[in-house]
Amino acid sequence: MKLLRVGTAGSERPALLDAEGILRDLSGVVPDIDGALLADDAALGRVRAAAESGELPVLDADGLRVGPPLARIGKIVCIGLNYHDHARETGAEPPAEPVIFFKAADTVVGPDDTVLVPRGSVKTDWEVELAVVIGRTARYLESHEEALARVAGYAVAHDVSEREFQIERGGTWDKGKNCETFNPLGPWLVTADEVSDPQDLSLKLWVNGELKQDGTTAEQIFSVAEVVRYVSRFMTLYPGDVINTGTPAGVALGQPEPKPYLRAGDVVELEIGGLGRQRQEFKPA
Repeated sequence: MKLLRVGTAGSERPALLDAEGILRDLSGVVPDIDGALLADDAALGRVRAAAESGELPVLDADGLRVGPPLARIGKIVCIGLNYHDHARETGAEPPAEPVIFFKAADTVVGPDDTVLVPRGSVKTDWEVELAVVIGRTARYLESHEEALARVAGYAVAHDVSEREFQIERGGTWDKGKNCETFNPLGPWLVTADEVSDPQDLSLKLWVNGELKQDGTTAEQIFSVAEVVRYVSRFMTLYPGDVINTGTPAGVALGQPEPKPYLRAGDVVELEIGGLGRQRQEFKPA
């Protein structure tokens, strides 16, 4: 299924994109799309049955804002330097173990919402990423099979970053990762049964119409299953948690000088095969 949330910010309603690409209202079936829904097999069964019936009310998508596809996100765990080609372009050694950092849930906005260039920023960068949404509690997992069984679905994430804040201002990466609007998510939460192989997904990103990133999850250093298994050894993952699994080559940081960092007025578009497309205009904070 392709689950999404539509409406004005803070007042989104649950919806579903059916097999014919028709937007349908789910608000009569479930109150929202969140961790509680993803952990409830009976509720998900009702959603599937309603989708298959073809009787859900049709929504007029014209002019309707698409919000983040997941409400009440618990935590966003991010994996750094997780693509071989990205490590090569930045001159970094591939890590021996996954690099973990966090983004606050309040960085999440809709897939087409405005992204704000922070005040004083000179190195705002783009990163298309596969987001993994957890649907079952995961702690101390032993196998990749156990890990994938905890995944409810997948989505497109834009891990917007400010490289000066991240790298040159001391401390950890968090200052460059948690600026307002720095995690557009969506348009859809695609349930795991529709993604046959998370290591065979194409990722693309354009800046002002120019293709910048053109990669595949096959280049991941640590697979989706390994990332979920590994993270569960250090923290408990709950339904509604999100893992951003890293970005392929093509970010501004990896380009020759002068590096083409983002400025107010730029337009970024990104997509992952089968998971949908985003478009953001960048404006000053």
